[in-house]
Amino acid sequence: MSTDTNKPTPMSRRFRGFMPVVIDVETGGFNAKKDALLEVAAATLKLDDNGIIEIDEQICRHIVPFEGSNMEPKSLEITGIDPYHPFRMAIAEAQALGEIFSFIRKSLKKNQCKRAIMVGHNTVMDLSFINAAAERCNINRNPFHPFSTFDTVSFAGLAYGQTVLSRAVKAAGIEWDNDQAHSASYDTLKTAELFCTIINRWRRSTGLVWTAQVDD
Repeated sequence: MSTDTNKPTPMSRRFRGFMPVVIDVETGGFNAKKDALLEVAAATLKLDDNGIIEIDEQICRHIVPFEGSNMEPKSLEITGIDPYHPFRMAIAEAQALGEIFSFIRKSLKKNQCKRAIMVGHNTVMDLSFINAAAERCNINRNPFHPFSTFDTVSFAGLAYGQTVLSRAVKAAGIEWDNDQAHSASYDTLKTAELFCTIINRWRRSTGLVWTAQVDD
């Protein structure tokens, strides 16, 4: 029989041992191999015994463009990022990823999950930039599943008939501020809120309750 000290956590049971981590990146373009990674934000989630999911902790790092990287003027115009502004407090790519991955691994341990699974809006881009940066920095302990993701584009399309992040967020009844959009920290927060809202809505509609209870 299990005891309180070794009973699986609700999160470890909810997604087959995977822990959802919401990610947003801001970049110098769309080519993960050539374009600069400029910002990365992450939000970990927590799940209670009744299956309610919500934001736990957040982290954001501004990143110095890697040597030889490309930055498209249009991309910088959209994000409003000045890559070399001294007040960005940007750090090297390897340091930024190391700190974010360490942050995620601590949450993995706390939730007794075996691997992180990335949540994002158009997650293919976010995952490709994270994987490319980890490869550039020779980081072997990437906590994310290499290809599986949860994409809120699909979730929001199903739940609200919307695929644009701002429209999906508004359809979900969540506040949206255009002036703060296109920063990694803000977009991660809103994507996390959207993901949690949809997951919790599904739980209420089905009546399913995910608990940490295990069989004897």
